[in-house]
Amino acid sequence: MSKRYIGQRIKRNEDPALLTGQALFTDDVHLPGMLHVAFVRSDYAHGRIRSIDASYAREMPGVVAVYTAADLGAYWRPGPPLVSPPPVKGAIFNARTQVPLAKDKVRHVGEAIVMIVAESRYIAEDAVEQVFVDIEALPAVVDLEKALAPDAILIHEDLDSNLAAYIFQQKGDYESARAQADVVIKRRLYYDHGIAAAMENRGIVATWDAKTQRLTMWDTTQAPVVIRNGMAAMLGLSESQVRVIAPFIGGGFGPKIMMFYPEEVLLPWASMQLQRPIKWIEDRRENFFATTHERDQIHWAEIALTKEGRVLGFKDEFIHDTGAYDPYGLTVPINSQCTLLGCYDVPNYASEFKVVFTNKTLVTPYRGAGRQHGVFVMERMLDIAARQLGIDRAEIRRRNFIPPDKFPYNNELIYQDFVPLVYDSGNYEPALDKALEMIGYEQFISEEQPRLRAEGRHVGIGVVTYVEGTGIGPYEGARVQVESTGKVNVSTGIGTQGQGHFTSFAQVVADQLGVSPRDVHLVTGDTDQFHWGTGTFASRGAVVAGNAINAAAAAVRRKILAMASRELEAPEEDLELVDGVVRDKKNPEFAIALKDLAAKANPLRGAVRPGTEPGLEATDYFGPERGVTANGVHAMILEVDPETAMIKILKYVAVHDCGTVLNPLIVDGQVQGGIAQGIGNAFYEKIVYDDNGQLLTASFMDYLLPTSMEVPSLDIGHETTPSPLNPLGTKGTGEAGAIPVGPLFAQAVEDALAEYDLEVLEIPLSPNRLFELLQSKNKDA
Repeated sequence: MSKRYIGQRIKRNEDPALLTGQALFTDDVHLPGMLHVAFVRSDYAHGRIRSIDASYAREMPGVVAVYTAADLGAYWRPGPPLVSPPPVKGAIFNARTQVPLAKDKVRHVGEAIVMIVAESRYIAEDAVEQVFVDIEALPAVVDLEKALAPDAILIHEDLDSNLAAYIFQQKGDYESARAQADVVIKRRLYYDHGIAAAMENRGIVATWDAKTQRLTMWDTTQAPVVIRNGMAAMLGLSESQVRVIAPFIGGGFGPKIMMFYPEEVLLPWASMQLQRPIKWIEDRRENFFATTHERDQIHWAEIALTKEGRVLGFKDEFIHDTGAYDPYGLTVPINSQCTLLGCYDVPNYASEFKVVFTNKTLVTPYRGAGRQHGVFVMERMLDIAARQLGIDRAEIRRRNFIPPDKFPYNNELIYQDFVPLVYDSGNYEPALDKALEMIGYEQFISEEQPRLRAEGRHVGIGVVTYVEGTGIGPYEGARVQVESTGKVNVSTGIGTQGQGHFTSFAQVVADQLGVSPRDVHLVTGDTDQFHWGTGTFASRGAVVAGNAINAAAAAVRRKILAMASRELEAPEEDLELVDGVVRDKKNPEFAIALKDLAAKANPLRGAVRPGTEPGLEATDYFGPERGVTANGVHAMILEVDPETAMIKILKYVAVHDCGTVLNPLIVDGQVQGGIAQGIGNAFYEKIVYDDNGQLLTASFMDYLLPTSMEVPSLDIGHETTPSPLNPLGTKGTGEAGAIPVGPLFAQAVEDALAEYDLEVLEIPLSPNRLFELLQSKNKDA
């Protein structure tokens, strides 16, 4: 297979439809007789439901149905756990999952209590105001550390405490390493991630056809096949009776992989009860309460080093906020625990974490999925060690890199895919060198920074590294078919939320079959088009689905060559696929078009050659033995105004190694989008709850998203270390941009404000928080 298209900066196939408003999103689905849904949601973070009076709402003109938990009958049950706990010895996991509608108790603000179905959304919203829910308020559990106190009120009263889970993992012997260390440094660190704030909120359309006995759902989900299987089981249907379509989605970022949201469970059931299509589209205020977050962790970290800066061992204890329920298992804290080790050869590591129930919205992965927290802890501790030991910040990282000859490198910790975390490949120094060169590191420190400081300006530089575990299993599949028109159809089970699948996957198929990517038509996220798959999450699309598509296309290629060999009476090894034809390399005039070959492969009369299959079509699957590990380096120069605590990014550089790059244009876009969210996480966005569990930042007036004014132009570079674990050599890149921005900000801010002797041990900073830290330093002075 020649690589004519893989690696090229090809413009996206999907963009014309998106840019001209022709792409289908869930809210674009309009069906005859469609009803609309609104929810009565809890105003309390914690309380007992004494009574629900929906009589006025039921009598309103245009209200078709009102459902409480009692009305659901046997259909009411807690949702199934989405992710089981990892097989770690001594693990504790108390599974408590969300319910369709709160029955006896509410456990977070925004939890659904009553579903209103009406002829329009306007009527449904008016009816919400006519439902009266009497709730006996209970004290809210908000503070992470207080949640585990012996006298803390219980969120789930069948448990002895608010402990959701406990995990301890280790490699080597940290205490022995500590005893040999020249320097031991301890710190308490805090990291809070935030909300995804996708451009498109969640939405569902469900319609039951009694005549065909089929349910069809349009859903803003990242895992349509899993939704289909789950809904079939809940509703007592066969999987073939349920079709789930995940159309174009305006951003997923992780929360849309959560399942099953109450709305996903309720709308199909209600459609079957009422025999009419039903739609619910989440409004922005609901999104703050009802769509999952990824929030805070508190870490108590300890690093043991030699005086030369070599890390001998690391110890970390942390607590993690899971919110009111824990359907997504331990994915986020396990990622934090494992990703903390980063690019570094750390021989001794001990880590334990406790997961805590609180009266807040559920926590599930959001772009980075806990990796940010772990990277922040290690990178900050290395910065503190470098300063204490008098070592350059880049040099201390270089001294601790895993050398290339140590790969594959076994970290000996169970990762989110339930197998030991093994880095398949890597070469970290070239990425660091490229980032330092691109940012102008030496020149800035020796020339630019002293000159600007002499002018009274507070400028600083930061350099951090990271790894990103990507491409986990279990599998994905694809079907590739050459039509008699010469076009190529590709179907796969994953969904798409803006990753450029319609282009990068087309490039893979185009190289295998010798056609233009413009002639490859891709269908994603439709369970009637492809029946099996896991979903789009964990930076796995290009790795798992990409290699499944490559395998299916390779199988079609073999069929094409075998059939063309017979038609052209030439050996297969003498044939090539170029520009939609198969031709003899020695005698190019002997050729046959793919469309003609496809027609011959599916004759209307006669017989198909014994031992062959009709059509130029193949289905194949790819399941990796374990995930693959991408890595990178980010560097930044910024300026701080100490009087206002405002920050301006002057230059930002990112170097990423995701193995074989399918399309650099798309990879750059993924990295840029991740950095934009990382900047928001580092300095602008902050989820704030009061002591009663009320979310105080439930609008974009209070929850600050960065705009194009705050996100600078970015310089992006690439290193290429192909993965040996898949034929394409790909690694993931979807979350890379977001992962290291927090510690990068902290390091650069400290450097810019060196005269203040500031030590940043928390993210996000926010202009207000940085101002408070500066004021405290002024008071100390």
